Order: sequence, then structure tokens, then C-alpha cells
Amino acid sequence: MMNGIIIVNKEAGFTSHDVVAKLRGICGQKKIGHTGTLDPDAVGVLPVCLGNATKLCDMLTDRSKEYEAVLLLGKETDTQDLSGRVLKECAVDVAAEKVQETILSFVGGYDQIPPMYSALKVNGKKLYELARAGKEVERAGRRVDISSIEILETALPRVRFRVCCSKGTYIRTLCHDIGRKLGCGGAMQSLKRTRVGEFCLQDALSLEEIEALKREGCLEGKLIPVEEMFREYPRLVLMPDACRMAENGNALYPSQFTARTGSRKEGERIRVCSAQDRFYGVYAWNAGQGRYLPVKMFL
Repeated sequence: MMNGIIIVNKEAGFTSHDVVAKLRGICGQKKIGHTGTLDPDAVGVLPVCLGNATKLCDMLTDRSKEYEAVLLLGKETDTQDLSGRVLKECAVDVAAEKVQETILSFVGGYDQIPPMYSALKVNGKKLYELARAGKEVERAGRRVDISSIEILETALPRVRFRVCCSKGTYIRTLCHDIGRKLGCGGAMQSLKRTRVGEFCLQDALSLEEIEALKREGCLEGKLIPVEEMFREYPRLVLMPDACRMAENGNALYPSQFTARTGSRKEGERIRVCSAQDRFYGVYAWNAGQGRYLPVKMFL
């Protein structure tokens, strides 16, 4: 079984689940999971976890994201992008400077109401299931953070911009909200995700490239090791006779490591490895017990 993270450059027409299903066939293993959905029409960065790296899926979902989007003004749809049913069309009688000023006004935090066509659940039902049944329910606004917006091109009624934002931000809804604030309506025409956390588009591989690498026997060399996700923590190597303790997920004492520098602080996290570079997991120091306790294991 392969263990690690691969950055997929998702193509239009594939759901995130489609990508996982395709990779299961390519890799010949079931234990694969994605780290956050991209709409079928969207393209770009989709980190996918294989093997024991699937334990990282929830952690990677929390990372900040960067997108390039095209906003089409003068049109509103039920999906807030151009795949949906048109609800309203208006003339775009607004100056480019006003459009740019309005877009940039969304930098910072704001309460965003999730779209009906989304996978969020209300009373156990996914919103898109309710929307397809012709039902609309009240949704509470969720605080999102837009850390930056860069306007790349303005050719009204279209505006292309780059946005960096927190997890849970719907760019479709951002486009919709910009259009509403301008008074002419707006919908997202296209979306490309260029970054998730430290994972960038230039490092992403298409499904076709991944399949070719698997045939050539080179795919494992492209996987990002799980340990790389914790490189900010000090790396400690276990004594050979203590490795069995880590393999069983037991607590560990300072004397069981080959070396230790500096003082230990309550809650301080470390990476635990063997002399053969096997990564066991992340531990945290418990001063009261005088030992390291497991936080997340990758056995």
C-alpha cells in the first residue's frame, strides 16, 4: 500500500469523489481520501491522501486556499455560477473603478451565507438535495476571512481576480455577494484553485500524468511523505529497543530517545521516528507524567 499525499490538478467535469475513484483504480488500493471538495466545473489543486495519510484529511481541510476566479456581472443563477438556472439579468451600468472598489471592499472578515447548492447539511439533509427538490431553507451566515484580493483583469461585464481566503469560503457566493452589492447581480464564470496551504498548482499532476507514473513504477517517488506535514516539530529518534513501544502507540520516556537537546515544555510536540527513518507519529510532552503522550499516530 502506498502512503503519502499527491497533489492532483483536477480537470473540469470531475467531482472530487470522481478523482478519488479514479485514483483507487490507478493505484490499486481503497484507502484514499480527498481533503476538500472542488465543484465539478472548477479546476486546480486537490490534495489527495493515500494509505495512512488519510488520517491527515481533516487537518489539510483547515488550510488557507488561493483561487483565480472570473466574475460575470449582470446575471444571477440559482447555483451562483453559470451551471445553474438564470434567475435575473441586468444591464451592467457601473464604472470599472466602482467595480474594483467594491470587490476590494470584501477583504477582511464577513458573514457569508452558504449557497443552497452545496454539500452542507441542515437537519441531516444536504443542501443541494433540498435545492434539487425545489426547497430553500434558511441558512445561518458563517464567518469567513478574505485575506487578500488582487484584480488581474477588468473587461466588463467580466472581472478576473485572485483571492486568498480561509477554509469554508465559497467563491461562488463571493461573486454573488459582489454582484448584489453593485446592484446588478453577479455569478461565477470560472474557478481555478491555485493553492491549498503549502500545496501549489505548479506541483500538481493530472490524472493522466499520475496514471503514466504508475505504469512506469515511479508514482511512489512523487508522494509527499506524511512526516513532511509536521516538519515544524523537532524530530526525535527512538532507541532500537523502544520502537515496539511506539508501534503499539504507547507513551514514551525521554530516556528512550537517542538524544535530546533543550528543555521540555508542557504540550511541546515532537516527531517520533526510528533510526531507519520510519515515522511513527506526533507526541506531546506531559510534564505531570514526565513522558510523551501520543497525539496522532501513523502506524
